[in-house]
Amino acid sequence: MSMTDPVADFLTHIRNATMRKHATVESPASKLKIELAKVLKQEGFIEDWLSFNSEKGLPRIMVNLKYDEAGDSVLRGIKRISRPGLRRQAGYRDMSPVLAGQGIAIISTSKGMLTDYDCRQQKVGGEVICHVW
Repeated sequence: MSMTDPVADFLTHIRNATMRKHATVESPASKLKIELAKVLKQEGFIEDWLSFNSEKGLPRIMVNLKYDEAGDSVLRGIKRISRPGLRRQAGYRDMSPVLAGQGIAIISTSKGMLTDYDCRQQKVGGEVICHVW
């Protein structure tokens, strides 16, 4: 039985594009992916993002990837935590820093997409979407 996980596909598109040193990566868009892109930009993992409609009128999102002076991706790794078959929830007290504070967890909360740090500050929990470092 195959279940599709559009968010995991989106993260894989980004991961593969950074490994191939692409400047941009394009993927089907959704509100969730746009919120993810906003957090990735806010935290400095990507240059920018743009949502638009394809020729067929389908919503798409284009992410401009970010590289350092040496040409290495700023985004070292991205890992899906919660998935359709196993949702992972966390209260703000349970959120431990990712890679000893080197990375972030992106959490879907009632206040929108937040980083683990913002969740602890605002004392909200939610679904742990992914870890980024």
